[in-house]
Amino acid sequence: MKDLTTFYTNKNILFKDINEIIPKQLASRKKIKIYTATDIKSAYYAIFIVDSKSRFIRKNANDLLELFEKLKEFKEHNFKHKELLISSPLCSKAKKYLQDNGWRVRVDFM
Repeated sequence: MKDLTTFYTNKNILFKDINEIIPKQLASRKKIKIYTATDIKSAYYAIFIVDSKSRFIRKNANDLLELFEKLKEFKEHNFKHKELLISSPLCSKAKKYLQDNGWRVRVDFM
């Protein structure tokens, strides 16, 4: 979590509250880190961190959107910012698909 806070601090985004959600709570077996956060302006963030060796493709993007819907139901809240922090190779179609659905994809994490 320290890496996450320093990453966002370098982007001039300060959080007053960060909580980790275990994927098992959302009935998922994916190896992904999920965080919900509130910044100092009271904007809500849903942050998904993917760290894998294989390429992140369009099918993974669909799975991510389904996981986000489960997160919204679990927290009973609609998030203002949806972010994917990824360190693995990213398919351009998956990136475009996520951006069209209101996601911010950051490849410069880690």
